[in-house]
Amino acid sequence: MDFIEELTWRGMINTVMPGADEELKKGMATAYLGFDPTADSLHIGHLVGVMMLKHFQRSGHKPIALVGGATGMIGDPSMKSQERKLLDETTLRHNQEAIKKQLAKFLDFDSDAPNAAELVNNYDWMKNFSFLDFIRDVGKLITVNYMMAKDSVKKRLSGDSQQGMSFTEFSYQLVQGYDFLNLYREKNCRLQIGGSDQWGNMTTGTELIRRTVGGDAYCITCNLITKADGTKFGKTEGGNVWLDPARTSPYKFYQFWLNVSDEDAAKYIKIFTELGKEEIDALIAEQAEDPGRRPLQRRLAQEVTTMVHSAADYEAALEASQILFSNKAAETLHTIDEKTLLDVFEGVPTFEVDRADIEAGIRLADLLTEKAAVFPSKAEMRKLVQGGGFSINKEKVNDPQATASTDMLLNDRYIIVQKGKKQYFLLIAK
Repeated sequence: MDFIEELTWRGMINTVMPGADEELKKGMATAYLGFDPTADSLHIGHLVGVMMLKHFQRSGHKPIALVGGATGMIGDPSMKSQERKLLDETTLRHNQEAIKKQLAKFLDFDSDAPNAAELVNNYDWMKNFSFLDFIRDVGKLITVNYMMAKDSVKKRLSGDSQQGMSFTEFSYQLVQGYDFLNLYREKNCRLQIGGSDQWGNMTTGTELIRRTVGGDAYCITCNLITKADGTKFGKTEGGNVWLDPARTSPYKFYQFWLNVSDEDAAKYIKIFTELGKEEIDALIAEQAEDPGRRPLQRRLAQEVTTMVHSAADYEAALEASQILFSNKAAETLHTIDEKTLLDVFEGVPTFEVDRADIEAGIRLADLLTEKAAVFPSKAEMRKLVQGGGFSINKEKVNDPQATASTDMLLNDRYIIVQKGKKQYFLLIAK
């Protein structure tokens, strides 16, 4: 598989430095991509870079995932309007281990293949580098004029920014540049991969390599992903969509991909899956014939959820997403985990009720009028029950005198009340 050709048809290439294609055609090449370890999970904004490394390894080349323990202590000024909080070493090491576990779902770290992936942390070669040694051995090689010409620096020093730029952040490109130089020397790494916003930092690395060892090194950048409406990809009203299921449940993760627009789905399925061109083209054609079936979104959500989480998590998310419509909804409600249950019914009116009342077998009519204002009156509830429009946990209740019981408690504390077809309420027993 030709790496650049593969990424080009997938719409992932922004810039290829002259000579990079020829370097890749010589045989197995080594490339690295850096990850910011400011959290103990990657989010879907990182997935473009992860997929680039995945395709790189599929093409027979060796990927290096660099966790920026040292650069994470500084904070990359690129595309940022203000300086970020700095992290301590303990936090960074924890984040590194969590990120490696996530990357292991995409990259082969453990086989004895010559192109097995590696994980490195730039803190390991920067921690004993004294300030004096750094400015003498590295700082003297790059002029201030060169550094000031970078877009990331110019934007922060322009009148648009009220924050200015600290010397710490100004030096960031030197530290990232040294990463490339170190990996070039130690691992014969001649390529760096990253987002187009990293171009300035990346080319500082190739300049350092040229000035110190006279070697050839190259950069390949991917496009920054936006949504069809021009807004930032990967952000929702609730914040980032994380890869860690403890931060973003597989159900919510699945829902994110399922709900992208048709235009975005046609773009994302090329970027975030390994599906081939023929299969993707067939899905796009199927979508054009019957957009209502949403085959692109369904397949995209399936592929990415399975890749990031697991096939079992995808099946559970699919089942949970059908709770409001499925004939098996009552059964599913008793099996899904608490986080998914709360995600499915996020935003519905919620009432806290006394667990002791449920254990005592309180009548539902009393529970849902006096203890929780689901109904304004018992007469209205009775009328709805008689008309077959009242359900508990997706099971119809036909007896106006029915009582509550602990068997109704989902995850031992929740009851889902349904009025008519679309009105839901969540009771929490405390």
